[in-house]
Amino acid sequence: MKKQLTLFLAALGLALPTCLYAQNELGNFSATGRGGVINTFATDYQVIGVNPANLGRGGGARVAFTIGEVSGAANSQSLTRQQLKNFVYNRDQSLTLADKQGLARSFTSDNALNVNAGATAFGLSVQLPVIGGIAVSSRQRVVGHVELNRDAAELLFLGEDAPIYANYDPNSGKVPLISEVLAGSAVQASFLNEYNIAWGKKLLDLPAFQLSAGVGYRYVQGFGVMDIRIQPGDLKAYSSLSPVFNIDYSSISAGNPDFNAQVDGGLEKTGKGHGFDLGVAAEIGKMIRVGLSVTDIGHMTWEGNLLSANDQKLKKLNSTGVGTYNFFKEASEILASGTDSLFQYQAGQARRANLPTKLRAGFGVRISEFLETGLDVTLPLNSVAGNYVSPYVGAGIDYSPKRWLRLSSGLAGGAGSRLSVPFGITFVSKVYEAGFSTRDVPGLLTAKNPYLSAAVGVLRFKFGKAD
Repeated sequence: MKKQLTLFLAALGLALPTCLYAQNELGNFSATGRGGVINTFATDYQVIGVNPANLGRGGGARVAFTIGEVSGAANSQSLTRQQLKNFVYNRDQSLTLADKQGLARSFTSDNALNVNAGATAFGLSVQLPVIGGIAVSSRQRVVGHVELNRDAAELLFLGEDAPIYANYDPNSGKVPLISEVLAGSAVQASFLNEYNIAWGKKLLDLPAFQLSAGVGYRYVQGFGVMDIRIQPGDLKAYSSLSPVFNIDYSSISAGNPDFNAQVDGGLEKTGKGHGFDLGVAAEIGKMIRVGLSVTDIGHMTWEGNLLSANDQKLKKLNSTGVGTYNFFKEASEILASGTDSLFQYQAGQARRANLPTKLRAGFGVRISEFLETGLDVTLPLNSVAGNYVSPYVGAGIDYSPKRWLRLSSGLAGGAGSRLSVPFGITFVSKVYEAGFSTRDVPGLLTAKNPYLSAAVGVLRFKFGKAD
């Protein structure tokens, strides 16, 4: 658990002071190598969160399980490769004034930073006669995206020295509203732990057409959320962060009976919820596969360390802004807690928020046992923390030049990232798979539009073949 927590905290350190939206295959190294294309490919525990109806399809493993599949990614359409690497590897490095000014310019973007990390700690699926397919898993996910207008970026990195304060007079009666100054900015993040169960069954089995349906349920524990969205005349902001993030709430919690303080430290949940997935899948002839699903139907209730804010007059910051590449820790003091906060937060007992609901559609062609292609389209159905910022489209291919080797690639774009070229390599035997993949090969090398990503799985097993 400590290794997983380190991964998630690193991802949050990149993303939480900004807004979190990005694709997330939840640790699936196979799908990562195809650019996230999975709706018509997966038939075992990998269908959880994608399309439970695929558990009713034939041709998959009778029993499949995995331990410890993980993935992580960070990309930007405005940061340089070196800036992005500094947030990952040089978090304690102090920022010079030139660094701050450069980062303020770079973060002035609709897609300044997109981050996500996912892990399947355990996954198991079993195909049973008459009953159909059943799958269970324990998964963790962190998702993030940053978009800031110029004033928001300058306030974050320059603090009291931000240019907007040059003519600032809090006693003039002409102090602007935050929604006017920061319009078009959003800062969203979520860190969730899930316990899942899914079931799928074949409903129709004809010589040239099969139809399956499925349903999934998950119990969700929340360890952190930040959701700040700002449009002209409209500001929505709340946060609920576990004590593990070490945020100083003393100025709010003192003598405030409305604040549900969690201060014991450690990875303590601050929210909980329930989610559902619904899906259908069809096979036409021996080659064509189609899938349609709606995932993450449900909501979270956040209670611990809950703060919320509404529109208000712009405040004068006392600090000089973010001072190191330890982005989350310092920016959270400005955006989430209140010690030198840009917002005046109010304590709360509970807040209900929807899960990041998505509509997922897939079309695939299985040309042979050695070659399969697919197209996935994913549409966000709400704009809550953790969802895609825009539709995502991916086209992927699996090719096996040898029975023991599978190569994956494709094209993908949307959800805050430019067009990417993924690649994956998987070593296969009758019962064992291990592989490595990345979401964008050029993004690993280019100075502009960097995309750092990797997914790994080394303990994936499959036994038997379902009818």
